[in-house]
Amino acid sequence: MAVGVSRVAEVLRKYEKELLAAWMVELKAAGGDRRISDDELATQAREFLKLIQQASVSGNATDIERPEWEAVRHFLDSVSSSRATQGFTSDQTATFIFSLKRPLFAQLGKESKNAQEVFDDVWQATELLDKLGMYTVKTFQKSRESVIARQQEEMLELSTPVVKLWEGVLALPMIGTLDSARTQIVMESLLQRIVETGSEIAIIDITGVPTVDTLVAQHLLKTVTAIRLMGADCIISGIRPQIAQTIVHLGVDLQGVTTKSNLADALSLALKRSGFVVARTDAAREK
Repeated sequence: MAVGVSRVAEVLRKYEKELLAAWMVELKAAGGDRRISDDELATQAREFLKLIQQASVSGNATDIERPEWEAVRHFLDSVSSSRATQGFTSDQTATFIFSLKRPLFAQLGKESKNAQEVFDDVWQATELLDKLGMYTVKTFQKSRESVIARQQEEMLELSTPVVKLWEGVLALPMIGTLDSARTQIVMESLLQRIVETGSEIAIIDITGVPTVDTLVAQHLLKTVTAIRLMGADCIISGIRPQIAQTIVHLGVDLQGVTTKSNLADALSLALKRSGFVVARTDAAREK
């Protein structure tokens, strides 16, 4: 194995320019992507060749978990993360590694003296590139999951806007399903706005919530409790007849929670509690 590994390292060093040129041809043939320029791709390929050449000199080209392969792993972490952010797929990312096989195998065939050496060298190179390719895919998946999780958090924040309706009155219109993760975002956003504005009343409008089950009702009650602990009052609006029937059928206890059928009624009640009176002017009545 040591001889074969040394030959792989020697080929990587001796034929670096030839390997790079042939590798770029393979990458373009596999379907280049305009999200990465040819210059950037060539720079990454050149750096990767140097890194694996340096690591394989150690005499072990199959155990990429060894310390001497740390620089290679770090490089692949960076490449995988950037491609995940840029919207590449896992197979497009893995192609960066696997497309090196043909050029490397061709050069190993030229350097080997007999069929057995060719077999040994190609097998070791295959094992190395396969492991590096799988490492790249795993890293890509982790990066992609991180991107998706961050996007979901951003969407949750965007889907729970806290609106200041009046002095001392906030409103949170809910649209879509209310689950545990979203409830946490709702409470954090609403409580933060209560602190920032010093509001005394918060309206949670669930007109856009399609269904209310026991879990959703529990999440609403938790939010109401948190608001009260902050010294503010809470009104839940958007209680449609179907939702009211469902809540009664489920036996959910909303005792002590003020509810209204629509946001207008909730705002009217909030203004009364705040001491405001809204009335039409004489000019408006005449019209």
